[in-house]
Amino acid sequence: MSDNGSKAGPEPSERTAIGITFGNSNSSIAYLVDDKAEVIANEDGDRQIPTILSYVDGDEYYGQQAKNFLVRNPKNTVAYFRDFLGKEFKSIDPTHNHASAHPQESGETVSFTLKDKEGEEAEPSTLPVSEIATRYLRRLVGSASEYLGKKVTSAVITVPTNFNEKQKAALVAAAAAADLEVLQVISDPVAAVLAYDARPEAKIEDKIVVVADLGGTRSDVAVVASRGGMYTILATVHDYEFAGVALDKVLMDHFAKEFMKKNSGASDPRENAKSLAKLRLEAEATKRALSLGTNASFSVESLADGIDFASTINRLRYETIARTVFEGINRLVDSALKKAGLDVLDVDEVVLSGGTSHTPRIAANFGYIFPQNTRILAPSTEVTAINPSELGARGAALQASLIQDYEAEDINQSTHAAVTTVPHVTNAIGVISVNEAGEEVFVPVVPPETAVPARRTVHVSAPNGGDVLVKVVEGNTHIKVTKPEPKVKENGDSKAAKVEDADDSDEDDSDFSDDDEEEEEKREKVWKIGSTLAEAAVKGVKKNGKVEVSITVNSDLSVLVTAREVGGKGGVRGTLSSA
Repeated sequence: MSDNGSKAGPEPSERTAIGITFGNSNSSIAYLVDDKAEVIANEDGDRQIPTILSYVDGDEYYGQQAKNFLVRNPKNTVAYFRDFLGKEFKSIDPTHNHASAHPQESGETVSFTLKDKEGEEAEPSTLPVSEIATRYLRRLVGSASEYLGKKVTSAVITVPTNFNEKQKAALVAAAAAADLEVLQVISDPVAAVLAYDARPEAKIEDKIVVVADLGGTRSDVAVVASRGGMYTILATVHDYEFAGVALDKVLMDHFAKEFMKKNSGASDPRENAKSLAKLRLEAEATKRALSLGTNASFSVESLADGIDFASTINRLRYETIARTVFEGINRLVDSALKKAGLDVLDVDEVVLSGGTSHTPRIAANFGYIFPQNTRILAPSTEVTAINPSELGARGAALQASLIQDYEAEDINQSTHAAVTTVPHVTNAIGVISVNEAGEEVFVPVVPPETAVPARRTVHVSAPNGGDVLVKVVEGNTHIKVTKPEPKVKENGDSKAAKVEDADDSDEDDSDFSDDDEEEEEKREKVWKIGSTLAEAAVKGVKKNGKVEVSITVNSDLSVLVTAREVGGKGGVRGTLSSA
């Protein structure tokens, strides 16, 4: 959903389109090669490119080079600026800019004052955040063009789900100023799911996916319903506390205390700007090392008071001191599911995206939260998992390849809010079937959260043949909890009897069985049959035959039902209004 700039873009045949994840901490660029999205490295070999610009004697540095200048040249280095696009100064949080150029109020927008020109006497420039974004995007496009050997003209860019229309418009305008046509702005979680679903081995099936996009300065969790290859975002939560910088801070505090303990009388490195910058950069490097191995070293030359410092930490210790951050991330996922009105048993896949998702403990915690049949797609849990830092760019590149051959006007129309924000069914629509025990069971045909219009078909067995009554009903799921029967001693006593009467007792009593499996309550997702929408009688069905039931939900939510014997002629057909 984006508004292209007023300037006409290149002809479809002349486009070279890439995917861009424009992150607040790091960005990535990707391109489709032989139907496979590949992340492009910049001239320094970085695939995750820090979203930072720095100016030294009139020269512009970006990415990792600019990040290194946070120690020696912080006032002329601008970082963490993406989220300021399209916002008023009074609504921003400048917390993360304390160690770099500070945002300032400039009319109705945010600006930075930087010495970006050569010469000691050159006056500093006051640059609006849109200009900073333009300069950074220009560098990304330059790196991609150099890598591909041809000029990049267009891109699909990913943004968080809470990026409003004003922010999207500011991003599109900043890109246009960098001579980059924005084909579409898509949300980070949809790009992440698309990156997985576009793999050759992937099966397009109806599923509920939780996307945990864990970045450096923010965490975003989205619940996405995938229905027939169409994605609907059911709920999102956003948090600026439990993210990568919080893990950095845990390590910074740990090593700062250790430094002062080893060097009695030494000053606190967190209280000096230059020492703090060194501490932060090394803490981040240590965090990344702990995601790959079980031990990591920490070494800073002249950390504070001219004293060198070196230490080590293992992963177990790190996970212990960072426990509150990991627990906070777990709560975010729980909050998103509650917001969507779903249970962990409803979730088919959990996709970990963003740089912080490399942390093995996060994926392990999700493994405990979700049932065993829920796939946790992260490097530490699935050998075939895609690099979480690259998911957004890959998804954006795939989307760019799909739409780059269309005229800009056609892309605008097809991605207009009226088209992409489609209505969807709230409850499932299905039929009543009789199982071998003679019990009526609900067979879902159109799953809940399916975007409409949609058409689904199911075959219902008719073992006895004859006239078959087909009941089309609404249905929804609920969680059935079966509590274990308390075990008492054979001779019994008053204490055992009391325990048997207590529904929620969690005491480790000797009267209970030692079998943990028996003691755990059983939770399962079951269908609850709702109101009947229609009944249709299919006459003269052969013994052991099947009845085909087709349900079509139109865009106005009216329902067309067709029922006929498989292989037979005729059948029954009827339409129900949305009311």
